[in-house]
Amino acid sequence: MAEKTQRLEIVTPERKVYSGDVRFVVVPGVEGELGFLPDHAPLVSALKIGVMKVQEDSRTFKVAISGGFVEVRNSRVTVLARTAERDDEIDRERAEAAKARAEQRLAARTPDIDVVRAELALKRALARLKAVS
Repeated sequence: MAEKTQRLEIVTPERKVYSGDVRFVVVPGVEGELGFLPDHAPLVSALKIGVMKVQEDSRTFKVAISGGFVEVRNSRVTVLARTAERDDEIDRERAEAAKARAEQRLAARTPDIDVVRAELALKRALARLKAVS
């Protein structure tokens, strides 16, 4: 007998990043990681910048997201993210360059630097690097 699956949809304002049947999903909730198996109780939660882990039948992949929301109901997980990139879409060199730029801005701390924006850029770059590692 085949293992139960659940439907996963990952959507951003620009595109549908993923749609398919999966066995297990882990998302970066604002209060910690949340994992979902088929038939999980209904839930809605905010997401923070981080990495999703997705297990299909034969493979596992990661998705870097920069916040959003997750809704779970009736063996369906819907992630509405500000941005989302699958691990096979991420350019490691570009992510490393973004990390270096953000670190330089934070190290300089000049009056014209938006520190919060630089910190968020660093978190996004780190999530992208974690997704491809």
